[in-house]
Amino acid sequence: MIPQADSPALSAFFVFFKGLHVQWFSEHWNTDNAYSLFWLIWSVYALVIGVWVLLQRSAPVATLGWLLALAALPVGGLGVYYFFGPQRLKRLRNKRLRRHKSSRLRVSAARLRDHIPAASARMHQVARLVNRTAEFPVSSAERMELLVGGDRTYESILEAVRAARHHVHLEYYVFEPDQTGTALMDALVERARAGVKVRMLVDSMGSKKIRRKFYAPLVEAGGEFAFFHPSKVGRRLRPVINFRTHRKILVCDGKVGFTGGVNITDEESRRVMECAYHDVHLRLEGPVVNWLQTVFLEDWSYALERSHPVEPPDLDVLLPDMKEGQHAVQIVSSGPDNRLEAIHRAYVAAINAADARVWLTTPYFVPTEAAMTALTNAALRGVDVQLLVPEKSDSFIVTMAARSYFDELIACGAKVYEYRARMLHSKTLVVDDNMAIIGTANFDHRSFFLNYEVCAIGYGLKLNGDLARQFTLDLQNARQVHYERKQRFLPRLGDSIARLCSPLL
Repeated sequence: MIPQADSPALSAFFVFFKGLHVQWFSEHWNTDNAYSLFWLIWSVYALVIGVWVLLQRSAPVATLGWLLALAALPVGGLGVYYFFGPQRLKRLRNKRLRRHKSSRLRVSAARLRDHIPAASARMHQVARLVNRTAEFPVSSAERMELLVGGDRTYESILEAVRAARHHVHLEYYVFEPDQTGTALMDALVERARAGVKVRMLVDSMGSKKIRRKFYAPLVEAGGEFAFFHPSKVGRRLRPVINFRTHRKILVCDGKVGFTGGVNITDEESRRVMECAYHDVHLRLEGPVVNWLQTVFLEDWSYALERSHPVEPPDLDVLLPDMKEGQHAVQIVSSGPDNRLEAIHRAYVAAINAADARVWLTTPYFVPTEAAMTALTNAALRGVDVQLLVPEKSDSFIVTMAARSYFDELIACGAKVYEYRARMLHSKTLVVDDNMAIIGTANFDHRSFFLNYEVCAIGYGLKLNGDLARQFTLDLQNARQVHYERKQRFLPRLGDSIARLCSPLL
């Protein structure tokens, strides 16, 4: 991709340096010398940038794409790569929390077969994989409740917050200063004034509408508030705004925990908006809440580490010992600071472990090659593979990209449904009759590789049965996608063009 002597790039090069009145140009102005200088500068640039991109060790296709783009667009391409190109984050782990986590890991890992004794060998393999990649063992829940819809979720959350006596920890991608967000913030302020320690962490992009005026009463009442990856200039040498905490976590007194797909916004409340998102959330009680708490504490420590050192106080209180519950549950988290891609691997491993059914619900279906292969392999093996996605998501290009994968799934024997009632925002997976996943991760590249996500894996009948029943109910408001759409040229062309952007969505 060497520029030609009469190319626009070389002409721009001449104009730029003459505009700077470079002495060399004034004395040696001619095309041959200028072209030699251009070639030298461009070669050094290509070499340096090439080494930089190669050291990221991204997928070969992505690496080649970036190399070509940066070579063709030296200035613009470099800016795009600097802000949005692949990078791996390194987080300083809180040593005290790390030691506490390691000690619990050793104890819990030895009880794997006690938690899921009747499980298949493949389920044990999934559990061990999560243990190795995310460092979270199988734990248990004394109570586990599936919350359907934003309004039911908010009722349960407010009830837990108002009952808190020691602390309330919450981390959200979207926390809006609207009717729903204000109601929860008022409850948090009231608890803070009562002496309860409130720590609130929100993503700077997802919660960009929040202003200091909104959270000032919480801080004045003794609570703490922080943004995850604030977009202030100069905070880091290289921006990390592309890496967001997409997690939804609430922990009260270390004993009650919540996670799932529901953000804090009126868009999830049908009492406020008739067309609110359709979503599900999970309420947990028991030892597994310790691991949800651990995810929050690690994120809280990381978010504040650049402003002042953070040592989580009273870990024995924040992570209390509780009696074992009857439901086996495992927390799994992932993010750009962990190259092992724990949630991505967990999904692929769970699908590969299926013998009877794989029922997947996701608002954004832009699968990786490994995930797509797992789904089609399962369908070809005779497993009942069913995919439920929204007919129209809140992203037009994501909707088109998702449809580009339907033909292959249907051809392999899978069934694809589009939810028509409202925007479907649930993120769940049902495997056979003894494994299920619910959490914050979409079935796409961004959730698997760029976002900080968290999910709960349930082993046994409880969560699996609850999610299977909800999946069946949701199908009543969905239509099945049939193979005839393959003959429609223009929709297929649009979907295929959108698919090119899959790694960026």
